[in-house]
Amino acid sequence: MRIGFDNEKYLKTQSQHIMERIGKFDNKLYLEFGGKLFDDFHAARVLPGFAADSKLQMLMQLADQAEIVMVVSAEDIEKNKIRGDLGITYDDDVVRLMDEFHSKGLYVGSVVLTKYADQHRAVLFQKRLEKLGVKVYHHYAISGYPTNVSHIVSENGFGKNDYIETTRPLVVVTAPGPGSGKMSTCLSQLYHEHKRGVRAGYAKFETFPIWNLPLDHPVNLAYEAATADLNDINMIDPFHLKAYGVTTVNYNRDVEIYPVLNAMFMMIYGESPYASPTDMGVNMVGNCIIDDEVCREASRQEIIRRYYNTIVGVANGKSRQEEVNKIELLMSHEKISVSDRPTVKPALIRAEATGAPAVAIELSDGTMVTGKTGNLLGACSAALLNAIKVLAGIPHENMILAPSAIAPIQELKTKYLKSKNPRLHTDEVLIALSATAAYNEDAALALSQLPKLRGCQVHSSVLLSVADQKTFKKLGCDVTCEPKTM
Repeated sequence: MRIGFDNEKYLKTQSQHIMERIGKFDNKLYLEFGGKLFDDFHAARVLPGFAADSKLQMLMQLADQAEIVMVVSAEDIEKNKIRGDLGITYDDDVVRLMDEFHSKGLYVGSVVLTKYADQHRAVLFQKRLEKLGVKVYHHYAISGYPTNVSHIVSENGFGKNDYIETTRPLVVVTAPGPGSGKMSTCLSQLYHEHKRGVRAGYAKFETFPIWNLPLDHPVNLAYEAATADLNDINMIDPFHLKAYGVTTVNYNRDVEIYPVLNAMFMMIYGESPYASPTDMGVNMVGNCIIDDEVCREASRQEIIRRYYNTIVGVANGKSRQEEVNKIELLMSHEKISVSDRPTVKPALIRAEATGAPAVAIELSDGTMVTGKTGNLLGACSAALLNAIKVLAGIPHENMILAPSAIAPIQELKTKYLKSKNPRLHTDEVLIALSATAAYNEDAALALSQLPKLRGCQVHSSVLLSVADQKTFKKLGCDVTCEPKTM
């Protein structure tokens, strides 16, 4: 797997850039953190070499300067909103994230409940946080937000929000998901800080789109594919072009909201510190790409993966056809199709040859391994075992998992747990392999190869079970599948 991104350079330059931005204000910067802090796998896929926890590593370098404010919408808590990639509610994710931050030596100062209106679940969540010793603040829905600037920037607007007490120069404002109110929280704090005689600053940390890459660069197009459900559109920042004569890339929501933000800055400060949405950002990602073609190809593959995920979403009733149409336009622009994903054709050929579901896994050196559906194992399980045998150098004919080890699990599934499918899923086959490894050297050797599957590509000829999806995700594999059951 070729590297296209210098992660060490990124950590260094991004940290420096943030510290420089703090210095431009009264040693107080509210930094809105977009995207994911711990597990930015999208960035890791489109920028090979980017560590999924790069943002976290960068923050850890600033640990003595930074404190974190968690923001979550009380309306989302009341609706029991689920974080799709983890399958947990937003309130549970806030607690999870705080624990993660604390384990890394980062200071979490407080939690803000936005759009607060004494919602029952929000009240219960606040009590839960307070029992943990966490400070909780309330921010409220403001009529006319975000366009009625004179009302918003007043005692009846931001003035009604709680002032969040912070003690460090860098305040990182983050949330479990989009729409939580990160930006309004930052702006509310600027208003309150100004009332206290502090000229605090605001900046935005968004990795994508990358402002100093071309509008139609595959990395930026992959971001459009990733946000097809939000209908985000990359566009030239017209304010930056007018102010500096330099072409930069931003996305429609930031460009649309900039005049409003600019007006708010004018009302709070009497002047605006930024001439464009691009000015507000602190993003050095584009300066750390060391192999453009590697990142271009990785992004094309990401677009195809997003296409598969979306057509599966349509089949499951979780996505709209308009999202598929948008990604198809991006694929057409880049002149790519599903056949450009190397694992697709081998999986479909094996499925056609056997008349049953099949799976293909591409290993890091380009080796292609397939698995078919059998009496004992599902296609995912067969492909997984075949892959780790190849990685371990174990001949295909050598069995690393005896039928006698599988039979008791099948009996448990069908006889006692009333499952209609006796075949072992990937999680079950790994448990069986672990038990076998205690007395079988080949099984132990194969099991030790699992870390080498991180970053490998997987495609299934049919929809995957939840169990198989979770296992491949834990192994760090990028998975796609056809939107059909057989």
